[in-house]
Amino acid sequence: MRVLVVEDHREVSELVSRALQKDDHIVACATNLADATERLFNDEHDAVVLDLALPDGNGIAWCRRIRGQGIRTPVLVLTANSAVPTRVEGLDAGADDFLAKPFAVAELRARVRALGRRGPMLRASELTVTDVHLNFAARRARVAGVEVPLTAREWNIIELLASRAGRVVSRNEITQTLWGEASDSAAASLEVLVGRLRKKLGTSVIRTLRGEGYATG
Repeated sequence: MRVLVVEDHREVSELVSRALQKDDHIVACATNLADATERLFNDEHDAVVLDLALPDGNGIAWCRRIRGQGIRTPVLVLTANSAVPTRVEGLDAGADDFLAKPFAVAELRARVRALGRRGPMLRASELTVTDVHLNFAARRARVAGVEVPLTAREWNIIELLASRAGRVVSRNEITQTLWGEASDSAAASLEVLVGRLRKKLGTSVIRTLRGEGYATG
């Protein structure tokens, strides 16, 4: 299982990494939310171990944001503040489990294993356009029967468009939903990613409506 550890304290990060590697997990580490976001969108992960107090923001707000952007990777929160209101807020924001600091390494390993068994909370939906078949539940894309790898960000774009089937989705709506801002840089990134999707899936899946936005099929 691939686990992303988001923790700015080196000693804690190393402790968590060593513990998870004992279960043969592949561990990546991020020390801030910006790095964590980049890793989560560009690489596939099966679980996230998340500290709440990070240099560039609050873990609960970040969890709420990634859920809004379509990321469903299970999240285990590590926090020194295990009060009921904090746990409730975190769970409402999309966290899957909490573990209070200081924690027992054996319990950490067991909770991560449990998240792995649970798997991501994926929508059981599919999209077929000509010879392209997209399974959003399994995140598998096939073109003429051949599997094509897509990045997490590419999946989020195509899934957002598919969820709005029957209507055009404006560039501003896409960037606001997936990037959290309707900026020129986000719009430029969107254009590049749509170009990549067309190279991978062909030109029939995503339609451009000049001056309006994008649509599927």
